Amino acid sequence: MLKVLRNGLILIGIFISLSGCNLIKQIESSALAAKDAGSILLYDDFSDSASGWRQWSSPEAVIHYQNGVLAFLINQPNYDYWSLAGKNFTDVTLAVEAEFINGPTDNDFGLICRFQDEYNFYAFLISSDGYGGIVKVKDGLYQVLSSPNGLEFGKMITQGYARNQLRADCVGSRLTLFVNQQKFAEVEDADFSMGDVGLLAGAYQTAGVEVHFDNFYVIKP
Repeated sequence: MLKVLRNGLILIGIFISLSGCNLIKQIESSALAAKDAGSILLYDDFSDSASGWRQWSSPEAVIHYQNGVLAFLINQPNYDYWSLAGKNFTDVTLAVEAEFINGPTDNDFGLICRFQDEYNFYAFLISSDGYGGIVKVKDGLYQVLSSPNGLEFGKMITQGYARNQLRADCVGSRLTLFVNQQKFAEVEDADFSMGDVGLLAGAYQTAGVEVHFDNFYVIKP
């Protein structure tokens, strides 16, 4: 089963300061379980509203601290909104706990690495109807690197209003996506070797997507 990812320009990006961390071996029962203080580069549990994330509020989207999470509400169809750490990394492992709260299950959300600008970066995405993949945005166009036809269905994705653990390894030219401690996809791509890291959520044809992120890590691989 395949799901076609929308093509076209990324029209909105939110540049945000946050903290992150890198994951070490595998995410175990929770993203918190694999912490090693010597390997963590950045970490944010979003309990402190002064931790550096810029909050965003408009009719099209809202990003804000809410009860210990960073909450995204996407009110605009066919748009992605993201937030960034304001850092520059080469090889990292990222991890986050992402919970779909409300809206259409035809959505996308996940992790970003090697962000150059709003038109050039890698994204590691899943949807609440069970699809996922590794995406390259280059010159504003989406390309699913992990499949020639679009996002693929994955049994390890917990569908519906649920929490999923996401991990993204960006090491050399190898890009790997894990969902709930299981490898989902792995590809080779050398277009972007370094850049910022962050989080992303988006809507397809129906708006109203609400996703909460918690326990964001950037860890030395």
